[in-house]
Formats: sequence, structure tokens, C-alpha cells
Amino acid sequence: MGHLEHKEDAKANKPLNVYVVTLSDTRRENNDESGKYIRERLISFSHNVSGYSIIKDDKDLLEGLVVKICLPDVKLPIDAVIINGGTGVSFKDMTYETLRDIYDKELYGFGELFRSLSYKEIGSSSIMSRASAGIYNGKIIFSVPGSMNAVKLAMENIILGEIGHIYYEISKHLT
Repeated sequence: MGHLEHKEDAKANKPLNVYVVTLSDTRRENNDESGKYIRERLISFSHNVSGYSIIKDDKDLLEGLVVKICLPDVKLPIDAVIINGGTGVSFKDMTYETLRDIYDKELYGFGELFRSLSYKEIGSSSIMSRASAGIYNGKIIFSVPGSMNAVKLAMENIILGEIGHIYYEISKHLT
């Protein structure tokens, strides 16, 4: 079966339960436009937002939250996590390092494709993005920059088109 057939099968799959996380020292729910956009787009594609958190740029906070919500026995239904923020090159940006250390499997193509698409919009500054994706405890995790343009690029050009397909592939092997 080719990738197009897999995508068709994935479309027939259930709506996914997605937890959204914003990393920021300054954003709150009333001014988190990127987090709001992610949630609205998920809902418009018939997915469920099973949770939403804003946390500070802190390795321990991020790792603790991701591990907690991705536990197999967690009562909150979660199939995927989308994290925005903390993917740059400043000293405080630690999302990539945190997730890299817990991924069971990293999806290198996500970061590569994101930077390629970013290059078309912002040029060589795209090298500073450390967007990533991976699988942890059977959950899909996407990590994107927190800017609205970056979130839109990731959601519209990659995540919304592939999240169901990725889930379909990994869920075939979950018990």
C-alpha cells in the first residue's frame, strides 16, 4: 500500500485528542494568539483539544508536563501534543533538547521540511529554527516556534495534513 492509500485510510480514522502547550515567560491565555490558532485549527479539522497549558521556558517544567500527559494510564485522552515556543537559539530556548532526550523515535523529516518551507518565507534565518517532531509513549509530539507565522506554516503545510497519517501508522502497533 502506498502513501496515498495510507493517507486515505488515516482520514477514515477517529478524530484525534491533542494537547496544546505554549512555552512563554510572557504569554497568558488572553494574549496567546499562537496557542489559540493551533486550538482553533485542530477543532476546524474535527480533532479534539484535550488540554491546554502555558508554561515558562523551563526544561524541568516541560519534561514533567510531557511525561505526565503521555503516561499510558493518564485519564486524559491524548493522541498527540503540539508545543509552540522555545525552539530558537537563545540560551533560554530548550524545547529541542528536552524533547530529544525523551523521544522514543524522532521524526527528522518534520524539522527538515519545516526549515525548508521557512526558508522560502524568511530566508537564511530559518537555520535558527529547531522545530522537531517525534514519538513518545505512543503519542505524536510536534514542537514549533511560537511566532504566529511559524505556527501557521507548520499547521497548514505539515501538521494538519500528516497528524492523522502518523497516528494511523503508530497506532497499528499499539495494544
